[in-house]
Amino acid sequence: MNLTHLKVLDAVARHGSVTEAAKELNYSQPSVSHHLGRLESATGAKLVQRVGRGIRLTPEGELLAGRATEILGRVDAASVELAARVGLSAGRVRLAGFQTVLSTLVPKAAAELSRSHPGIELNLVDAHPDEGLKMLRSGHVDIALIFRDTDTRLEEEGVRLTHLLDDPLYLVSDRPRQRLEDHRDSAWVGGCDRCRAATVNACERAGFSPRIAYACDDTVVTQSLVSAGMGVAIINGLALHAHRAPGVHATQLTGSARQIYAATYGDPPDPPATTALIEILASLASAS
Repeated sequence: MNLTHLKVLDAVARHGSVTEAAKELNYSQPSVSHHLGRLESATGAKLVQRVGRGIRLTPEGELLAGRATEILGRVDAASVELAARVGLSAGRVRLAGFQTVLSTLVPKAAAELSRSHPGIELNLVDAHPDEGLKMLRSGHVDIALIFRDTDTRLEEEGVRLTHLLDDPLYLVSDRPRQRLEDHRDSAWVGGCDRCRAATVNACERAGFSPRIAYACDDTVVTQSLVSAGMGVAIINGLALHAHRAPGVHATQLTGSARQIYAATYGDPPDPPATTALIEILASLASAS
């Protein structure tokens, strides 16, 4: 078993096709099949089976493919860390972030990183916090920007959090000077699991359970629904800073804010490029 075999299995697992895996890896289809056969011989397990004109992984194949993804991610992370140890004149840092930080804080940080360390390559991935944390644990990113509130479950052992800022929450409606209590019977627009939890918790503290009539992760669409009079929502300050729809009125909720963190994984210290980007993010967040 070697890394080439694992790369082939990982590509086949993601694409569900030898043909597509071969295209990604720039291999011939017979070469991909050969590597799969060698991997099956090395493990003594049947990893793939034909289904019609395609293939699918056996349970053993799915198990090994999951481990292959983790192994390849950690190897990639190790190469990035090693390159970063040479200094900040070269290297790469990979960041996963959710929509509102990618449209507000991150572009400024990217520009500052480019100015201060022009040799560092920055890769960005749009990912919700839970997905970003999975990518972080598997070694596919170096930093995951996440948000959480007091009711969010703790991250697993090994995840280290650097607090960047508190992001206030707002009740948005099509009328000014509204309170949560004014919308006991209103339709509500709910977002992702973490966003929806914040909405439910805020409303329950106000003495009622919201009726979630619409599910939408896109804050631009959410504001459009609100401005059209289709419901109300709770939206964070970064989202309103990134985009404010005409006809939407926002009232800050006292004592309600979500915390924005930069998450890293593993024992400290972080690679220099990772540390440099986190320091830039923290500096920009404190100045905003």
